[in-house]
Amino acid sequence: MQVPNSKGNGLLVTRPTTFSDLIPTSGRLVWVREVSLIVGFSLLIALAAQVRFFIPPISEVPFVASNMIVVLAAAILGSKRGLAAVGLYLAEGALGLPFFAGGNSGFSAFSGVTAGYLFGFAVSAFVVGLLAEKGWDKRFATSFLAMLIGNLIILVMGGFWYSLTFGVELAFTRAILPFLLADTIKMILAAVILPSAWFLVKKR
Repeated sequence: MQVPNSKGNGLLVTRPTTFSDLIPTSGRLVWVREVSLIVGFSLLIALAAQVRFFIPPISEVPFVASNMIVVLAAAILGSKRGLAAVGLYLAEGALGLPFFAGGNSGFSAFSGVTAGYLFGFAVSAFVVGLLAEKGWDKRFATSFLAMLIGNLIILVMGGFWYSLTFGVELAFTRAILPFLLADTIKMILAAVILPSAWFLVKKR
Protein backbone atom coordinates (compact mmCIF):
# COMPACT_ATOMS: atom_id res chain seq x y z
CA MET A 1 0.00 0.00 0.00
CA GLN A 2 1.33 3.45 -0.93
CA VAL A 3 0.66 6.69 0.93
CA PRO A 4 1.80 10.26 0.14
CA ASN A 5 5.10 11.31 1.64
CA SER A 6 4.51 13.74 4.51
CA LYS A 7 7.38 15.91 3.25
CA GLY A 8 5.27 16.89 0.27
CA ASN A 9 8.00 16.14 -2.25
CA GLY A 10 5.85 14.05 -4.56
CA LEU A 11 7.33 10.74 -3.55
CA LEU A 12 5.22 7.81 -2.53
CA VAL A 13 6.25 5.72 0.43
CA THR A 14 5.02 2.16 0.56
CA ARG A 15 3.59 1.15 3.87
CA PRO A 16 6.13 -1.61 4.39
CA THR A 17 5.04 -5.20 4.08
CA THR A 18 8.53 -6.41 3.23
CA PHE A 19 11.88 -4.70 3.68
CA SER A 20 12.11 -3.70 0.03
CA ASP A 21 8.91 -1.68 0.44
CA LEU A 22 10.92 0.81 2.48
CA ILE A 23 12.49 2.08 -0.74
CA PRO A 24 10.54 5.25 -1.68
CA THR A 25 9.61 5.96 -5.28
CA SER A 26 7.46 8.34 -7.31
CA GLY A 27 4.18 7.05 -8.68
CA ARG A 28 5.37 7.00 -12.28
CA LEU A 29 8.65 5.28 -11.47
CA VAL A 30 7.43 2.38 -9.37
CA TRP A 31 8.29 0.05 -12.23
CA VAL A 32 11.92 1.20 -12.11
CA ARG A 33 12.20 0.10 -8.50
CA GLU A 34 10.41 -3.18 -9.18
CA VAL A 35 12.53 -4.08 -12.21
CA SER A 36 15.75 -3.03 -10.47
CA LEU A 37 15.00 -5.22 -7.46
CA ILE A 38 14.03 -8.25 -9.52
CA VAL A 39 16.98 -8.00 -11.91
CA GLY A 40 19.42 -7.16 -9.12
CA PHE A 41 18.49 -10.15 -6.99
CA SER A 42 18.48 -12.50 -9.98
CA LEU A 43 22.10 -11.46 -10.56
CA LEU A 44 22.94 -11.97 -6.88
CA ILE A 45 21.55 -15.50 -7.04
CA ALA A 46 23.63 -16.14 -10.16
CA LEU A 47 26.75 -14.83 -8.43
CA ALA A 48 26.11 -16.99 -5.36
CA ALA A 49 25.69 -20.05 -7.58
CA GLN A 50 29.34 -19.75 -8.58
CA VAL A 51 30.42 -20.26 -4.96
CA ARG A 52 30.48 -24.04 -4.84
CA PHE A 53 32.59 -27.03 -3.90
CA PHE A 54 32.31 -30.81 -4.02
CA ILE A 55 33.03 -33.47 -1.43
CA PRO A 56 33.01 -36.50 -3.80
CA PRO A 57 32.83 -39.27 -1.16
CA ILE A 58 29.77 -37.60 0.36
CA SER A 59 27.78 -36.29 -2.58
CA GLU A 60 28.05 -35.58 -6.29
CA VAL A 61 25.76 -32.57 -5.78
CA PRO A 62 27.81 -29.39 -5.15
CA PHE A 63 27.60 -27.32 -1.99
CA VAL A 64 26.48 -23.84 -3.12
CA ALA A 65 25.59 -20.45 -1.63
CA SER A 66 22.65 -19.79 -3.93
CA ASN A 67 20.05 -21.35 -1.64
CA MET A 68 20.93 -18.82 1.07
CA ILE A 69 20.50 -15.92 -1.35
CA VAL A 70 17.22 -17.31 -2.69
CA VAL A 71 15.55 -17.38 0.73
CA LEU A 72 17.07 -14.05 1.73
CA ALA A 73 15.93 -12.43 -1.52
CA ALA A 74 12.43 -13.80 -1.04
CA ALA A 75 12.25 -12.46 2.51
CA ILE A 76 13.37 -9.03 1.33
CA LEU A 77 11.20 -8.88 -1.80
CA GLY A 78 8.06 -10.77 -0.82
CA SER A 79 6.30 -13.60 -2.63
CA LYS A 80 5.63 -12.10 -6.06
CA ARG A 81 8.88 -10.20 -6.53
CA GLY A 82 10.87 -13.04 -4.96
CA LEU A 83 9.31 -15.54 -7.35
CA ALA A 84 9.92 -13.14 -10.24
CA ALA A 85 13.60 -12.77 -9.30
CA VAL A 86 14.08 -16.54 -9.14
CA GLY A 87 12.08 -17.01 -12.33
CA LEU A 88 14.28 -14.47 -14.10
CA TYR A 89 17.41 -16.20 -12.80
CA LEU A 90 16.16 -19.54 -14.14
CA ALA A 91 15.28 -17.96 -17.48
CA GLU A 92 18.68 -16.28 -17.73
CA GLY A 93 20.43 -19.58 -17.16
CA ALA A 94 18.12 -21.49 -19.49
CA LEU A 95 18.77 -19.01 -22.30
CA GLY A 96 22.51 -19.53 -22.12
CA LEU A 97 23.94 -17.16 -19.55
CA PRO A 98 26.46 -19.04 -17.34
CA PHE A 99 24.39 -18.47 -14.21
CA PHE A 100 23.80 -21.95 -12.84
CA ALA A 101 26.22 -23.66 -10.45
CA GLY A 102 29.71 -23.81 -11.86
CA GLY A 103 28.88 -21.55 -14.80
CA ASN A 104 26.53 -24.06 -16.39
CA SER A 105 23.59 -22.97 -18.52
CA GLY A 106 20.98 -24.18 -20.97
CA PHE A 107 17.68 -26.03 -20.82
CA SER A 108 19.52 -29.29 -20.12
CA ALA A 109 19.93 -28.10 -16.52
CA PHE A 110 16.22 -28.73 -16.04
CA SER A 111 16.54 -32.42 -16.85
CA GLY A 112 19.76 -33.25 -14.97
CA VAL A 113 19.95 -34.86 -11.54
CA THR A 114 20.10 -31.47 -9.80
CA ALA A 115 17.10 -29.96 -11.60
CA GLY A 116 14.88 -30.45 -8.55
CA TYR A 117 16.87 -27.86 -6.64
CA LEU A 118 16.19 -25.30 -9.37
CA PHE A 119 12.46 -26.00 -9.25
CA GLY A 120 12.70 -25.85 -5.47
CA PHE A 121 14.18 -22.35 -5.67
CA ALA A 122 10.96 -21.05 -7.21
CA VAL A 123 8.61 -22.73 -4.72
CA SER A 124 10.83 -21.76 -1.80
CA ALA A 125 10.96 -18.12 -2.89
CA PHE A 126 7.18 -17.88 -3.04
CA VAL A 127 6.65 -19.54 0.36
CA VAL A 128 9.36 -17.55 2.17
CA GLY A 129 8.06 -14.36 0.56
CA LEU A 130 4.55 -15.07 1.83
CA LEU A 131 5.86 -15.65 5.35
CA ALA A 132 7.84 -12.41 5.20
CA GLU A 133 4.69 -10.55 4.16
CA LYS A 134 3.09 -11.87 7.34
CA GLY A 135 5.92 -10.34 9.38
CA TRP A 136 8.04 -13.43 9.96
CA ASP A 137 11.17 -11.54 8.92
CA LYS A 138 11.00 -9.09 11.83
CA ARG A 139 12.13 -11.45 14.61
CA PHE A 140 15.04 -13.87 14.54
CA ALA A 141 13.06 -16.94 15.62
CA THR A 142 10.38 -16.60 12.94
CA SER A 143 12.90 -15.40 10.35
CA PHE A 144 15.01 -18.50 10.94
CA LEU A 145 11.93 -20.74 10.81
CA ALA A 146 10.79 -19.18 7.51
CA MET A 147 14.20 -19.64 5.93
CA LEU A 148 14.52 -23.16 7.31
CA ILE A 149 11.17 -24.03 5.75
CA GLY A 150 12.29 -22.50 2.47
CA ASN A 151 15.54 -24.42 2.48
CA LEU A 152 13.79 -27.69 3.33
CA ILE A 153 11.54 -27.15 0.31
CA ILE A 154 14.65 -26.85 -1.87
CA LEU A 155 16.24 -29.96 -0.35
CA VAL A 156 13.09 -32.08 -0.54
CA MET A 157 12.38 -31.14 -4.15
CA GLY A 158 16.04 -31.68 -5.03
CA GLY A 159 16.06 -35.03 -3.27
CA PHE A 160 12.82 -36.13 -4.89
CA TRP A 161 14.13 -35.36 -8.37
CA TYR A 162 17.40 -37.12 -7.58
CA SER A 163 15.48 -40.17 -6.36
CA LEU A 164 13.82 -40.59 -9.76
CA THR A 165 17.22 -41.64 -11.11
CA PHE A 166 19.03 -43.14 -8.13
CA GLY A 167 16.31 -44.22 -5.71
CA VAL A 168 15.13 -42.90 -2.37
CA GLU A 169 18.00 -44.18 -0.21
CA LEU A 170 20.75 -42.63 -2.32
CA ALA A 171 18.70 -39.45 -2.71
CA PHE A 172 18.56 -39.03 1.05
CA THR A 173 22.21 -39.90 1.71
CA ARG A 174 23.64 -37.91 -1.22
CA ALA A 175 21.17 -35.15 -2.06
CA ILE A 176 19.74 -34.18 1.34
CA LEU A 177 21.67 -35.42 4.37
CA PRO A 178 25.12 -33.98 3.47
CA PHE A 179 23.71 -30.46 3.26
CA LEU A 180 21.67 -30.29 6.46
CA LEU A 181 24.38 -28.94 8.77
CA ALA A 182 25.93 -26.45 6.34
CA ASP A 183 22.52 -25.24 5.19
CA THR A 184 21.34 -24.76 8.78
CA ILE A 185 24.36 -22.55 9.44
CA LYS A 186 23.61 -20.57 6.27
CA MET A 187 19.98 -20.14 7.30
CA ILE A 188 21.04 -18.87 10.73
CA LEU A 189 23.29 -16.28 9.09
CA ALA A 190 20.55 -15.25 6.68
CA ALA A 191 17.97 -15.08 9.47
CA VAL A 192 20.04 -12.56 11.42
CA ILE A 193 20.10 -10.01 8.60
CA LEU A 194 16.49 -8.87 8.26
CA PRO A 195 15.52 -8.64 11.95
CA SER A 196 18.68 -6.60 12.47
CA ALA A 197 17.83 -4.37 9.52
CA TRP A 198 14.27 -3.81 10.76
CA PHE A 199 15.63 -2.98 14.22
CA LEU A 200 17.98 -0.37 12.79
CA VAL A 201 15.18 1.18 10.73
CA LYS A 202 12.91 1.46 13.76
CA LYS A 203 15.68 3.21 15.73
CA ARG A 204 16.00 5.97 13.13
